[in-house]
Amino acid sequence: MNFTWIEGFEISVKAEGGAVVLSANREGLLSLANHLRTLAEGAGEDHFHLDEYNSLEEGSLELIVEKIDVKPS
Repeated sequence: MNFTWIEGFEISVKAEGGAVVLSANREGLLSLANHLRTLAEGAGEDHFHLDEYNSLEEGSLELIVEKIDVKPS
């Protein structure tokens, strides 16, 4: 999947009190929105991983975003 990152993005993922907190600046939120749109449009992948070694801030938890198929009822 080809991601487009907006210059200056900052994104972190932490666990706080039983919740997952994703924090991002404006550029980070716009970048994530772009990634989610790419995933939703079916660019050949069904998930993506981000971690502190791949785009997230140091100390961040790994973030995995998966696209699921909705089955008709």
